[in-house]
Amino acid sequence: MEGRHQSNKWEGYLDWRNRPAMRGHHGGMLVASFVLVAEILENLAFLANASNLVLYLSKFMHYSPSSSANIVTIFMGTAFLLALLGGFLADAFFTTYHLYLTSAAIEFMGLLILTVQVHIPSLKPPTCALASSEIPCQKVNGHKAAMLFTGLYLVALGVGGIKGSLPPHGAEQFDETTPQGRKQRSSFFNYYVFCLSCGALIAVTFLVWIEDNKGWQWGFGMATATILTSIPVFLLGSPIYRTKIPAGSPITTMFKVLAAAIYNNCQSKNPSNAVRGMETSPSSNSTETSEGEESNTKVKVPSQTLTEDLKFLNKAIEGKPVSPMLQCTVKQVEEVKVVLRIIPIFLCTIMLNCCLAQLSTFSVQQAATMNTKIGSLKVPPASLPVFPVIFMMILAPTYNHAIIPFARKVTKTEMGITHLQRIGTGLVLSIIAMAVASLVEIKRKKVAVESGLLNSADSIPITFLWLALQYLFLGSADLFTLAGMMEFFFTEAPTSMRSLATSLSWASLAMGYYFSSVLISTVNKITSTFRHTPWLSGSNLNHYHLERFYWLMCILSSLNFFHYLYWANRYTYRATSSAD
Repeated sequence: MEGRHQSNKWEGYLDWRNRPAMRGHHGGMLVASFVLVAEILENLAFLANASNLVLYLSKFMHYSPSSSANIVTIFMGTAFLLALLGGFLADAFFTTYHLYLTSAAIEFMGLLILTVQVHIPSLKPPTCALASSEIPCQKVNGHKAAMLFTGLYLVALGVGGIKGSLPPHGAEQFDETTPQGRKQRSSFFNYYVFCLSCGALIAVTFLVWIEDNKGWQWGFGMATATILTSIPVFLLGSPIYRTKIPAGSPITTMFKVLAAAIYNNCQSKNPSNAVRGMETSPSSNSTETSEGEESNTKVKVPSQTLTEDLKFLNKAIEGKPVSPMLQCTVKQVEEVKVVLRIIPIFLCTIMLNCCLAQLSTFSVQQAATMNTKIGSLKVPPASLPVFPVIFMMILAPTYNHAIIPFARKVTKTEMGITHLQRIGTGLVLSIIAMAVASLVEIKRKKVAVESGLLNSADSIPITFLWLALQYLFLGSADLFTLAGMMEFFFTEAPTSMRSLATSLSWASLAMGYYFSSVLISTVNKITSTFRHTPWLSGSNLNHYHLERFYWLMCILSSLNFFHYLYWANRYTYRATSSAD
């Protein structure tokens, strides 16, 4: 009877009261749905202000447009990079359950500070007429600026913690030892991206309209109430959540294996040390095999024997360690190899996110020069992000319920489309998107020349719906790649660092935005040395060589894709347990 009770436990998982999680009671798609609803609310609260923050900083805090854009870029990048910290803490010290609640409370405090500041006039700089020279605008400073940035970066810290804990928390609810559980987990990542889009759609339409027409105090107030609401929604699933037990710092293990490998490789140059290492290494292997091969349900390296790739690391278990702290096992060495094989894939996704950064910069500026009317409705250029969001909301369920089932029938495999094929598809779509963007820009400038509006600030007689084409391809690329990356990193990473690995998806997004800024500056610097004016400078977008920049992005994306193919073809997926 006791044996049966023991077999019903999820090994390595606890419930919210730190009791063993039980099969049939904890986990499953139902409890993951609470995670998805919480993500809608969290992303709504974050993007409601982030998407319109440039206007708030310039209009009410009196920063210059360039300073406002720079503050927002750093804020967004920091928020996504902090997901790495969130993922690390979830793996090493806290459970994903407790880290989400803590991070949501931190984001709530940040939004509350911003709400209080926008409500109380004495906490803002004096009102001024931007067009008036008699009353110069005073930029926010002193304790008022301190309050502003305290609120902003508490929000960034909270968002980072949530992005680093919520996706892995949802993914941990599924039994990966069964085909059904793995299929449900794949569906979860698809619908996670769908829920991100739902929150973004409400944020960039309804809440942005509230901020522009009813006041920022209402916008910040509603965002604060939304993140607060997400906490009880998340807590509704508490009785049936299962949470992974933190396994200590995975970074420490990685450094230990690398240090042991470097030391033993240096020592092996000494013949006597090499002989002694050959005599002792078999016992190390056998000891680890008995200790490391636990009969659990997690993904593990088959038979826990050393593989032939990255042989440099195999030295970590040869010979007697110089210190007990450098004692390594075969399992640890193989897990570090997995991490090192993942890193090149991660680096290849940064270029895609660099392309996505153009959606919120040049594409919006292009739309501002075009006819933005749909019938009698005039669409603000800042509402253009609605296009990729809607495309992703349509494509996510289509992919999950039509494309994947069809691919499974054709390939006769469980996955249908592998993670790396999915990421590769996103990279190809981003190449097409940049080519389409260049062609659309050529057409826009051609119409401007034919209409005699090349040097004018008037609207060009061409509909902004032409830009929807590049949004379609980039939105599709984002869906394929983001969901593919999150599932790939989660599935392939060692169980001790799945939250940290999943957070690489957000780090890629942040680095893509940073790289976009660096690339634009580099292009302007180089082109200004060969021309009187750089490609991307000036007050009139019609004088930009934006089509050349998009072709450059297309070429760089193509080179990046071939680089990706090299690593993807060399990659070997981790095997699952015999339960497969």
